[in-house]
Amino acid sequence: MILPVRPGATIGIFGGGQLGRMTGLAARSMGYDVRVLDPDPRAPARAIASASFTAAFDDAGAADEMADGCDVVTVEIETIAVSSLEAASRHAPVRPSAALLHVAQDRARQKAWLSAHGVPLGPFAIAQSAEACADAIESLGGRAIVKSSTGGYDGRGQVRIATPTEASAAWTTIGTRTCVVERQLELAMELSVLVARSAGGHLVVYPPAVNHHEAGILHWSVLPGNVPDPVGRAAQQIASGIAEQFELEGLLAIEFFVTTDGDLFVNEMAPRPHNSYHGSERACSTGQFEQHVRAICDLPLGVVTPTRPTAIVNLLGDLWLDGTAPDFARALAVPDIRLHLYGKGAARAGRKMGHLSATASDGASALECVLNAYHRLEPART
Repeated sequence: MILPVRPGATIGIFGGGQLGRMTGLAARSMGYDVRVLDPDPRAPARAIASASFTAAFDDAGAADEMADGCDVVTVEIETIAVSSLEAASRHAPVRPSAALLHVAQDRARQKAWLSAHGVPLGPFAIAQSAEACADAIESLGGRAIVKSSTGGYDGRGQVRIATPTEASAAWTTIGTRTCVVERQLELAMELSVLVARSAGGHLVVYPPAVNHHEAGILHWSVLPGNVPDPVGRAAQQIASGIAEQFELEGLLAIEFFVTTDGDLFVNEMAPRPHNSYHGSERACSTGQFEQHVRAICDLPLGVVTPTRPTAIVNLLGDLWLDGTAPDFARALAVPDIRLHLYGKGAARAGRKMGHLSATASDGASALECVLNAYHRLEPART
């Protein structure tokens, strides 16, 4: 019998980035104590934790120490060593499970699992040498994306190529290691679906978010997205099926491609809160961070029906010129704009420092509003 982890208990979080920080803030507002482990001594989540541990994610001893005294342990990033998860599990339930995290932290492993379970995927191959990479590119029609199997996010560890002759350079760029080679698809849109499932098996599915990436990094997202009903229902059904197969405890975000031919393919999955659902904090009765706490603590899950469309745009370190923050007053002068900063120190190109959000009567208007506020930051930096 699974017993709820009630407010007043302690939640341990592997990872002290912005997702850990916002999960911790939600936990704090519900009366929980929070402990955090992260290799960065200046990780943003440290500011909201009663105890912080500076250690690598494969330091099983530190994981054991962090989890000792916790009532449940969770993650804000999937790249936690299984040995650390096992060490933590000696003290408290680890949610989501080590089995799910083991699959999610390796792209090749993800593809193999998804394929074996009948999940629709775009054409792909797994390569373990430059020669195999070239053969895969040729078999996929020449235009492909080569992705490192482990590590890499926000466009890192990925190379777009046009011909098999570029395979050797791509193999070197990603670090001469196992890679996933995917055919470049003609896309109509990219979307994501977030599933929450409690330890007791209760499941809710958020509506799809429509996402736009630039240089491999999410630029903006709209929730709920303007998605054809059959596509949205199919995406929610696929995401729910994956969550049930894994007996998810927590959150699972599934990223999808929709091609110009109308095909729906899974891209990747992430068993944690997700950048594309930051808008849920304003769009839905229960935002993703509170929902994550509810799910891992086996509390009743909250309502996910949107009350008002919301759009977000990411703020990258590129806006911090010469170490000077943008003039956020210019953005906040736009009605209904909110600023969300993550408490990070050094800004650098491509680093997510925060986001802006806006609500409106429809998604298109919310997006127009938040992009208007975002563009006000750029002239102020010239």
